[in-house]
Amino acid sequence: MPLTEAGIYAAALRLIDEDGVEALTMRKLATALDANPMSLYHHVPNKEAVLRGVTRMVGARFRTVTLEDAPWPERLRLLATDFRTLAHRHPELMAYSFSHQPDFIQHDDPFWTALTAIVAAAGAPPSEVPEIAALIVAVVIGVLAAELNGSLHQWANLKPPGPETDGEDEPSDAAPGSPGAAAGTAGPDPDHMFRLVLDTLITGLESRLTAGPDGQDAGRR
Repeated sequence: MPLTEAGIYAAALRLIDEDGVEALTMRKLATALDANPMSLYHHVPNKEAVLRGVTRMVGARFRTVTLEDAPWPERLRLLATDFRTLAHRHPELMAYSFSHQPDFIQHDDPFWTALTAIVAAAGAPPSEVPEIAALIVAVVIGVLAAELNGSLHQWANLKPPGPETDGEDEPSDAAPGSPGAAAGTAGPDPDHMFRLVLDTLITGLESRLTAGPDGQDAGRR
């Protein structure tokens, strides 16, 4: 079959899902497509262009349930959860995009379109919709990046300093089969932590939108 950009991106995504971004080369991609490596350059100039194309393809495929009649917090939770599902479906690509492609979300992406509609439905002034949406994206992506690379799990297992923790054994020192050992290996529930992030975002946005220009609650003035 003749080479196409769509076919190249689809093959690249399969290789990335299997072996990661760093392992992807134009030669490996050509082999997967049963093509001459030089023929790829008629469609994409380099690996970076391939990665951008793959990211755009995955972003365009993003789908979420539309609940236009539901309260905006419910819509935001669903959208963010579906985005997290996408990140876990292609963790290698998404982790790379989060850290190396600041423009991987475009104005016409389904995710951005849905998010700005939700922020507007929440009552944000039109002039503030892009800023608020951008901040939500920054928080969600930051959490997902930390979740994908393992940082979130590690941080959540750090004990706060204080006399109540001084001298306690680390989870790895607990006797096998003991409650301490089980808690140390299980760690925090990532689903619970993501819900906590969304609850915090929603509470903060609700507070911001009910505040007056001077930052005070409009209902108390």
